[in-house]
Amino acid sequence: MIAALVHRYRHGAWIYATANKERKSEIMGKYIGKRLLSLIPVIFIVTFIVFVIMHITPGGPAAAILGLEASPEEVARLNAELGLEDPFWVQYWNWLSGVLTGDLGHSYYMNRSVNSAIAANYGPTVALALFATFLSVIFGVGFGLLAVYYRKSWVDRLVVGSTLVGQATPSFVLSILLLILFAVVYRIFPVSGYRPLSSGIGQHLRYLFLPSVAIAIGQTALIARITRSSLLEIVDANYILTGRMKGLSERSLLLKHSLKNALLPILTVIGQGLGGLLSGTIVVETIFGIPGLGQLLVNGISRRDYAVIQGVILMIAVSYILVNLAVDVLYSVIDPRIALEAKKD
Repeated sequence: MIAALVHRYRHGAWIYATANKERKSEIMGKYIGKRLLSLIPVIFIVTFIVFVIMHITPGGPAAAILGLEASPEEVARLNAELGLEDPFWVQYWNWLSGVLTGDLGHSYYMNRSVNSAIAANYGPTVALALFATFLSVIFGVGFGLLAVYYRKSWVDRLVVGSTLVGQATPSFVLSILLLILFAVVYRIFPVSGYRPLSSGIGQHLRYLFLPSVAIAIGQTALIARITRSSLLEIVDANYILTGRMKGLSERSLLLKHSLKNALLPILTVIGQGLGGLLSGTIVVETIFGIPGLGQLLVNGISRRDYAVIQGVILMIAVSYILVNLAVDVLYSVIDPRIALEAKKD
């Protein structure tokens, strides 16, 4: 009799847990679907704004291709061939219909499709962004934890002062200093260039290290400040005080209990930083000669290459939006109440 009751209880508990898990998955799926649908109008607005800006900017691709000595008749003829003489709405629809089918256009200056140009330049930008984000998260969260662990001491003051300096120093200044010191004087790292992952992980990271550090210093400082301020709001909470009275170590309280509840603002900063880095760090890529999206965009602007500019900016916008979507999903994973509140709305 008792065994039957225990079996029935366990079976009922399993059914409840399974149903609860399915319910959570359903809520999460609806939350993600709603977020994806909200991104569609944003992308359309971005495409329209980019197209308008390109067509109200002085100059054009025909003049850049033919040169300064080209006659007005030659420029007008090339504009007609490129379809730039068509009405604005016709040009926008032609471009948008191509985008919807996955065709970002053709670069007449480079004589290749924009898709292939972006595919060739997106890899270095992603590698640089991910490595810089990895360094900034590891050191930023670490320094923030260190400052809180030794709060109101010289260690805390040192971390706060260092983060102020790190945030105030532009990345191009850090790039030049690192380049002179570690590439020119000591020759530990290469001066410029990029090696793909296929050339070996060692060579790949060796070429990425200096530009990643130059970018990561500012991000590290910001993450450390946010980590410190978020943890300071939690370390004196009632449940933390209860843990101290029970004899839990400060390290355990900080790592296992405080950090998890301080993750949301930290995650926000990390997501915004990664989204910004995926847009291409133009100055750093130029200084270190990395063939990323930043260089592609600068070259497109200097050549008035409409198709390249529009394609790169659209790719940047989509990358930033997708990173923010991933952050929103992580929000709901860390704190399921966010998805439940979104469901009520």
